[in-house]
Amino acid sequence: MLKVGLTGGIGSGKSTVSGILKGLGACIIDADVLAREVLEPGRQAYSETIRLFGKRVMGSDGRIDRKALADIVFSDPDKRKLLEGIVHPKVFEEEARIAAGIEAAEPGAVVFFDAALLIEAGAHRRMDRVVLVWCRPETQLERLIKRCGMSREDAILRLNAQMPLEEKKMYATHIIDNDGSLDETVEQVRALYRELKQIDF
Repeated sequence: MLKVGLTGGIGSGKSTVSGILKGLGACIIDADVLAREVLEPGRQAYSETIRLFGKRVMGSDGRIDRKALADIVFSDPDKRKLLEGIVHPKVFEEEARIAAGIEAAEPGAVVFFDAALLIEAGAHRRMDRVVLVWCRPETQLERLIKRCGMSREDAILRLNAQMPLEEKKMYATHIIDNDGSLDETVEQVRALYRELKQIDF
């Protein structure tokens, strides 16, 4: 099994690339989905998060209010690190469990671990390859404001909370340039997937 980290930054288009890969038949393990699951009521990460941040991050349904939590951690780097210390280990445990199941069923599979904070969390060290979805910071900002409806201030706050994409380039073995058209991105992703499937491992 070839383990490929798929990363980017907020507004870079990583989810678009992940969707293209899924459409091509790739195995995708989505860290954001796993993070939601480990924060479900009854899970250890849920209890630790409520204990750390209090009921202000609990919605009326008893679940974690992700927006309320995000508002706190994106404005306080120390609190963000505390949250990551709770959530990331649980996400990696789930990722390893799912990957083991895929490998048992299909030893030759190419498995993508889709994680925005792959590099920041050090998880890139466990990958055979790392794919970075890149675009210019100006493009990220424009997408966050126009597509996600964020204020300029909130968008800048989110961007500043992540490692710049230019810095992430030094950790990547492959780069998808998502600053152009969707068709151009699709062609790059198709070529990348063909290349990865041909790797002898």
